[in-house]
Amino acid sequence: MGILDMKFFSFIGFKQKPKARWKKFYNKRHMVIDVPNQSLYEYLKERSLRYKNKDAIEYFGTKIKYDELFKKIDITAAAFQSQGIRKGDVVTILSANTPEALYCIYALNKIGAVANVIHPLSAENEIKEALQRYSTVCLVALDITYEKIKNILSETEVYKTIIISAKDSMNPFMKIGYEVTQGYKVEKPKSSESFVYWKDFYKHGEKYDTGKYEANVKKDTPAIILHSGGTSGKPKGIVLSNGNFVAATIQSKLALPDLDKKDIILAIMPIFHGFGLSVSITDAFACGAKVVLIPTFKASEFDKLLTKHKPTVIVGVPTLFEALTTNERMKDVSLSQLKYVIAGGDTLSKTRVQNINNFLHDHGAKTNLTQGFGMTEAVAAITFDLKSASRPGSVGIPWPGTYVQIVDVVTGDEVKPGEDGEICICGPTVMLGYYNNEKETNEALRIHKDGNVWLHSGDIGCMDEDGYVYYKQRLKRMIVTSGYNVYPSQIEEVLEQHPAVVDSSVIGIPHPYKVEVAKAYIALEKGYKDTPELREELIELCKKNLAAYSIPKEFEFRKSLPKTMLGKVDFRKLQQENIEKRAEEKYGK
Repeated sequence: MGILDMKFFSFIGFKQKPKARWKKFYNKRHMVIDVPNQSLYEYLKERSLRYKNKDAIEYFGTKIKYDELFKKIDITAAAFQSQGIRKGDVVTILSANTPEALYCIYALNKIGAVANVIHPLSAENEIKEALQRYSTVCLVALDITYEKIKNILSETEVYKTIIISAKDSMNPFMKIGYEVTQGYKVEKPKSSESFVYWKDFYKHGEKYDTGKYEANVKKDTPAIILHSGGTSGKPKGIVLSNGNFVAATIQSKLALPDLDKKDIILAIMPIFHGFGLSVSITDAFACGAKVVLIPTFKASEFDKLLTKHKPTVIVGVPTLFEALTTNERMKDVSLSQLKYVIAGGDTLSKTRVQNINNFLHDHGAKTNLTQGFGMTEAVAAITFDLKSASRPGSVGIPWPGTYVQIVDVVTGDEVKPGEDGEICICGPTVMLGYYNNEKETNEALRIHKDGNVWLHSGDIGCMDEDGYVYYKQRLKRMIVTSGYNVYPSQIEEVLEQHPAVVDSSVIGIPHPYKVEVAKAYIALEKGYKDTPELREELIELCKKNLAAYSIPKEFEFRKSLPKTMLGKVDFRKLQQENIEKRAEEKYGK
């Protein structure tokens, strides 16, 4: 079944207008978002005409203006057509933040194909499963991933792999430096029927006659697949429409009215993350701002990035802002130019928020850290701590045109202000559904008594009388490390592949910068002991099957693990034991 043949949810308006306790903070035009019936590519290109002589992207010394950006996107679209890519085909993009990856995303959108964007640090088996799951016919891969993909492509439907490199858009001097220091280490394929390098691929687009091909892309046409995990931790593809992304850009402009063509956005958040692709890049292009693409973020070089580029907007996860405040070389760096400092991916405690704000003010910034609550299933942002509507401890009020309800976990009825319940979302940014996963889609998208389809977040929170939302905890068992979702059951499944492991349980433990990391409790089969060799084997097994950020940072071996009355491993008891143990270490018995 092709993606265009699947049955998806489509937002066509509200059956009954939900209550909006927060509406006093907006005017009428903020409460309803009118999404044009066109592709994301068309929406952005129309706006780019106003900024055609402005810089759209800066990347390692190379500056790309808006008119050049869309010329490159158009040629890339023709290049994909020359390789047989048509409307509804899924093309997987395995890349960090590079110009070529962006050209591909918007080019595929132009011709009605679907960009499936995944983490370049994904494990070999994760990549293979993703290619198989989404019936990928073409792969755009960063050259550093070749070692992982070379042995798996024969087991997929991929007939063409386009190899891109971090150096492709660098200026000549940077290219030489990259090749001397890093490029020579990378194993690369030979050009063939199966593999084509970016330069040659792009030439195909320059020569190809697209004829009268019309993609007929509408707002409900699938545009991009991003990724999350299911209730079981199994990966699931979040299918987002053109209208979802366009609505998000409209919301962003209304919620961030000071964002304009004079702004410089530091795009540190990755393109395979909804927050990164939408807020850092697509929203920036919609208002003519300049995007400084950063493919690999190094906390130790944060001061250099800020001094060199002088960004007016920084978008990141808590880890990034912890790095900002702990970088010793930030002492004399001025942040007076900052308009917005936006944190997403996870929540920060009041103390951490205050520490970051103090740091910003000490360095001349006239703005505060802005927190929000979001989900990839709704593109990115859902609530936002607006300058005009800020309250300590809150993740803000719903974005323009988005509605939030707090409902009873059992009955599904809306609870009273101040009462805890599940956070649910309704509006034009809510996903089409999960790719080929009707069960998970029906779990997440449910019709409430008002007749509207609501996205169930799996998170617990409350809302006060004025519409401020307060995030409390995750309803589902999940760890968030540096803004990335980590699923314990997925790690446990990998660990239990080892013959020495009879039982395992993974929990999240505090980390000073990453917020949480995974810790694995393991019970061994008879005859096995905790040895350095065994630990190394388990780590190697995890490296083979899990993304780097999912690999446990701590292992604890026990004779047996605590069980519930139903015989399941009692991970909650392990969580409590870990909390008590750390409290003893910190404060003594």
